[in-house]
Amino acid sequence: MTDLPPAVAERLKRSADGLVPAIVQEHSTGEVLMLAWLDDEALARTLETGRATYWSRSRKEYWVKGETSGHHQRVREVRLDCDGDTVLLKVDQEGAACHTGRHTCFDADLLKSFDEDART
Repeated sequence: MTDLPPAVAERLKRSADGLVPAIVQEHSTGEVLMLAWLDDEALARTLETGRATYWSRSRKEYWVKGETSGHHQRVREVRLDCDGDTVLLKVDQEGAACHTGRHTCFDADLLKSFDEDART
């Protein structure tokens, strides 16, 4: 087990099941790739190794992005938001980030788009 630095652990605001959402963003472009979940151990492993490690809520186990798919995430930055309830991982994504094979999990279902003229 890897220990989370105390200063980080103190700032985290976890859900009832001990998790914190992680927004994953492409370092070079700022594109949002996916959302995943971290517990203290997953965050500690990510900070220690530079490999994006998450907690799978469905499988109840840790997973390192790309370990089975080959679509690795090299972590460039780890940030905690001002409330301590969300982590931002800025990564270099190799291949698809989404389990569907797409580069991002957010390009398939556009709910609504607002153009500049419609907002004024």
